Amino acid sequence: MDNINYIRRASIWIFILPIVAINLCLYISINYHLLDGTFFAVDYIGRSGSTIPYIDGGVSISRVARTFPTFLIFKPAMFITAYFLFIYWKKNNILIQTIEYGKEGEKKYFLIFGITSAIFLIFHSIFLGVKFDLDLYKFFRRFILIGFIIFELVAQTLLVLNLIRIKNKISKLINVQVLFLKITLVSILSIVAIISLPTLSSSGNVHFKHALEWNYFVGIVLFYLLSFLFWKKRL
Repeated sequence: MDNINYIRRASIWIFILPIVAINLCLYISINYHLLDGTFFAVDYIGRSGSTIPYIDGGVSISRVARTFPTFLIFKPAMFITAYFLFIYWKKNNILIQTIEYGKEGEKKYFLIFGITSAIFLIFHSIFLGVKFDLDLYKFFRRFILIGFIIFELVAQTLLVLNLIRIKNKISKLINVQVLFLKITLVSILSIVAIISLPTLSSSGNVHFKHALEWNYFVGIVLFYLLSFLFWKKRL
């Protein structure tokens, strides 16, 4: 099945591109002095002290990615990632319809949520770093980011439920152990989102919010590494 190869290729790029891009932006933010005196001198806002944000929450993803020159890395990487997200969700939809022909209505829900999450990612990348002193605009930016996370999580959950339902039909095509890892990952992401909601909606706890942001980001894209490992390579 050619769709499996498309899914595997899209999956690994969806994992690699964001991870490399965001950590490269972090490296530049921390080591901004390396670019001092050059055309690519780091904007003051994008400069950060020594930090491991996954642990100490010393800086947000937005801060290291929204200013010059790091947005030259982050934004194209997110646009390309969104493109691969379109491919990933579309090919998964086609694959499941091929395996279980005749139940199209149920299967399309994860496609809708997945494509919408990709659209949210595009808008988030476009507006990242664009400043307007309007409360409505600030709410819009926050809504886009939250929308991406929610729609991505729902799409992943619905896809996993579909895979569980048809796992006996695709047992020769998959690594069953990875399916359980996907179930565990989606469950953890959902539980963390629910537990953290009161803290995220309150003021303060900035470092906790930043650390959660970095780790949750990794959790979201880790799903796609598992997707790459889930399907056996088709020759």
